[in-house]
Amino acid sequence: MEDALDLCAKVSRIAAIIYHNCYGDNTNIPAPDAALDYGANFANMLGFTNEDFWELMRLYIVIHADHEGGNVSAHATHLVGSALSDPYLSFSAGMNGLAGPLHGLANQECLNFILKFKEKYGDTWTKADIAQHVDDTLKSGKVVPGYGHAVLRKTDPRFVCELDFAERYIKNDNLVDLVKANYEVIPKELAKTGKISNPWPNVDAGSGALLMHYGLTQHDYYTVLFGVSRAFGVAPAQVWSRALGLPIERPNSFTLEHLKAKAGAA
Repeated sequence: MEDALDLCAKVSRIAAIIYHNCYGDNTNIPAPDAALDYGANFANMLGFTNEDFWELMRLYIVIHADHEGGNVSAHATHLVGSALSDPYLSFSAGMNGLAGPLHGLANQECLNFILKFKEKYGDTWTKADIAQHVDDTLKSGKVVPGYGHAVLRKTDPRFVCELDFAERYIKNDNLVDLVKANYEVIPKELAKTGKISNPWPNVDAGSGALLMHYGLTQHDYYTVLFGVSRAFGVAPAQVWSRALGLPIERPNSFTLEHLKAKAGAA
């Protein structure tokens, strides 16, 4: 438990140093402030003093912490921890999983989708433009990022939290307004195809636009934010795994005979 607590305490400072080494002034990194809560302190160490952005960081960390332990980063952390590796090694494995483009780049892909839409249609887009863009995307053989989920079969409640935040804190932002309009149009357009069982938005559909609003425009850093958040899901899970004495995790094994039978081969 002590290692897990230390991990959660230190990871935001490490992430802030990474940010300033890559994008900011690494000779003047704001010091941790014990008077601030975790989300506000992290945002402040990044150099953001807008208290609305602090509130966004609080939300972001909560809704990206974990879900069911079944996605790549959460599962990788659990898997390595099941061999009794310490939380630092286990979390490192999870972060390597998060680095994969099919996992950690999801919100960048969603943001790029709407930014490219704005390049084409400008700030005076209409809902008909959105429908046309969806149709063009599908006809080109691509998917609409941010819509559909491996587990959920309804609108991701984390996306709803993002919309609620935007309603309360953000006014007159064309990009955020586009995210809201997409939610009205895209599920209907995807459902019309008859091929998509889950046309609803997931958490990645809106997070990038919120970060952009407050000036965090370094898209490559979004995965690092995800990593900070993920610590708060996987570290407690590691503690529970040890407390419950869960065994080492092993995948199922198949013999050649099993595989032949599945393939219907002689």
